[in-house]
Amino acid sequence: MNRNELRKADINLMVVFEALMLERNVTRVAEKLFLGQPTISSALNRLRAMFNDPLFIRVGHRMEPTARAEQLIQHLSPALDALSSALSLTHDFDPASSTMTFRIGLSDDVEFGLLPPLLRALRQEAPQVVVVVQHVDYWRIPDLLASGDITVGISQTRGLPANAKRKLLRHINPSVLRADASDTPMSLDEYCSRPHVLVSHTANVAGFADEWLAEIGRTRQVVLSVPQYSSLPALLAGTKLIASLPDYAAQAMATTGQLYCEPFPFKTPTLDLSMVWLSHVDTDPAERWLRSRLEAFMSERTPLPQAT
Repeated sequence: MNRNELRKADINLMVVFEALMLERNVTRVAEKLFLGQPTISSALNRLRAMFNDPLFIRVGHRMEPTARAEQLIQHLSPALDALSSALSLTHDFDPASSTMTFRIGLSDDVEFGLLPPLLRALRQEAPQVVVVVQHVDYWRIPDLLASGDITVGISQTRGLPANAKRKLLRHINPSVLRADASDTPMSLDEYCSRPHVLVSHTANVAGFADEWLAEIGRTRQVVLSVPQYSSLPALLAGTKLIASLPDYAAQAMATTGQLYCEPFPFKTPTLDLSMVWLSHVDTDPAERWLRSRLEAFMSERTPLPQAT
């Protein structure tokens, strides 16, 4: 392969090109790369001259790639990933003195149930780092990783890209959360007859529990759908309402002593909580440290909070 072609290349232009392929918008690329719009426009003109192709055609507010651009990105993205990995080997990471900003994606239940112990540890180990959390679900993780908005995500996962790496952290055991104490576990009949609160980020009134109940010929009554778990303690207090949620989130809410959690009254399929990242940050020392801390505080071997 003729390496002399590389002498014509400007890596910064390649980064702009990849960002344009992801964002399809000059303004968003400028914001993402912390550059001015004229700089991005100039880079695009140089890219067009380099590849002798328009590369992007404006359609409304979007920049749609040409066939040549689609072909180029197939070769360019793996090359940039490999270059990032190589450059990451040139520096060490000292958590005690680092001022890095880490961008992670967490599902709402993970943020409520598993993030607080991790943050307490990070404040001791790396007091100057900044952690930016974005909300993710399994359908958002691939796009947020690809765009660089997050470098690691923790949620249930489906349909990951080919360059993604995945590590199972724990099996999710569904629990029932209630405000009224009971000496006996809730029966299936009571579970089906009580009014339910469903946490749904897409404003649905049916979830996994409804699918599982349908398989055994039962139903429940969802009377309220809310977008986040953090509202449950206030909503359930003083009512007969119950909610179904992952064990780690339910037990974190029960530590206040105002709510009670117990296992589901029927057998459910296994759900998995996983950590996902892209291959180009796999060997980065800072990212490896971050993933080690996420695993240490969010994996199955981490004791869950106990109600007092």
